[in-house]
Amino acid sequence: RDRDRLTRPASLGASPPPSSSCLPHWSRSVPVPRYARLLAFIVMAAAAPGVSAKAKVVGLGEVLFDVFSPSKRLLGGAPANFAYHSSLMGNDGYVASCVGDDELGKLATATLDAHGVDTFFIQRSMTCPTGKVMVTLAAGQPTYEIELGAAWDELEFTTSWAELAKSADAVCFGTLAQRSAPSREAIRAFLESLPPHCITVFDINLRQDYYDADSLSTGLQAARICKLNDEEAQPLMSTLKPAAAPLASLEECADFLLADYPGLALICITCGAQGVSLVSRTARVKVPCVKVEVVDTIGAGDAFTAALVAQLMTQPNLELELGEPTAMPLELGESVLSSAAAFASRYASHVCSSAGAMPQPPSWLPECIGPALLKRTAGADQDASVPSVRDEGASP
Repeated sequence: RDRDRLTRPASLGASPPPSSSCLPHWSRSVPVPRYARLLAFIVMAAAAPGVSAKAKVVGLGEVLFDVFSPSKRLLGGAPANFAYHSSLMGNDGYVASCVGDDELGKLATATLDAHGVDTFFIQRSMTCPTGKVMVTLAAGQPTYEIELGAAWDELEFTTSWAELAKSADAVCFGTLAQRSAPSREAIRAFLESLPPHCITVFDINLRQDYYDADSLSTGLQAARICKLNDEEAQPLMSTLKPAAAPLASLEECADFLLADYPGLALICITCGAQGVSLVSRTARVKVPCVKVEVVDTIGAGDAFTAALVAQLMTQPNLELELGEPTAMPLELGESVLSSAAAFASRYASHVCSSAGAMPQPPSWLPECIGPALLKRTAGADQDASVPSVRDEGASP
């Protein structure tokens, strides 16, 4: 069915080799077997003392193309966006999804590979096409028409997915990929296989009518962090509590979620030009947005989530404080939230000033996260054969 049949030796772990930009030039120019390339990387890694392991961050769910016109389409999907931006933050970004056995599927995996995102765990459907979304922009704000019967509607929890789940440090998932029963079951099985320290982020992403009380409630029970935007707060509450009165404030939504779902540690509500509100069990923080000239807002929320998680993962003893899934949730203080949200807001504003969900990183990012970004992207920037995240080809 897919690349899950290409299993790795247990001694090598679940992680596949990095992108070709990390390998010697001869391994990129001369066709060699898959494991010969991997062996070359292992030899190089063994000769580089002091290299520390990076966090393994997973985007779980849909991979798709945002189609703006017959000649303009951009790679996206919230989990793919999250993994892409996580890799730019210096972490190892993975995507667990499914694409079709078609040209768009090949383009999606090649593009993500070229930009430092691990695609080994992207399955390939022989019956459904790679997902597409028709996007209409009005004053920079998108509306979506999501095609049915996409490859990510048939996600499968495989052995390799189980191994990825067991080693994950952070996972972001949403509601859209759970619109079909097979994918919903696969996502839940993945979440149930996560280690206790893993930071689970439920980015609800309410799209059309592809959500219900079951997917929302189950997602909230599995999450440590819930992220939504201000327009999703009332639909979320109306779905979970149909008889409840309309929300008086966004803080009321956050208070309800923290009260009814004891595993949640943080509620993040983005408010567009009004900034973002973060509510934990010990603090409430509001951070203004960074003013930019908006091209479009596609993927800005996913970029914010990736940057926020990257910042929170740098906090001392975060994994220990999270504890077991049944333990008391993490208590995040005001200073930690303010700093993380300010960084994430600045980064999301950069995405708003560019077209599409996966623009090139801002020039200031390396100084904020250290040399990891430069090391990760240097090869791709110099390789003319690397495909762009933007594809201006003919409509499929």
